[in-house]
Amino acid sequence: MAIDAATVRKVARLARIATPEDRVEQLAKELNGIMSWIEQLGEVDTDGVEPMTSAVHTPLPMRDDVVTDGGDAERVLGNAPKRAGAFYVVPKVLE
Repeated sequence: MAIDAATVRKVARLARIATPEDRVEQLAKELNGIMSWIEQLGEVDTDGVEPMTSAVHTPLPMRDDVVTDGGDAERVLGNAPKRAGAFYVVPKVLE
């Protein structure tokens, strides 16, 4: 896929990027270079390669799934600017 000056102008307009006219041809060359790299990546054989989330294999930390009461409610509610009994009081959002 070749990118010409008209495509650069269109993409710049859609992205709302101010592009000086004297830079349009240079940007077209740069974008064509990027597109050729993408085409080269498409030629790489990736059959049998597992997807990666990171370059370093790190196992996820596991913990026991234990139901608790959430800790000390009085201590947690102590942070509330306003409270009513065991509940936070928040400003009304909807009328």
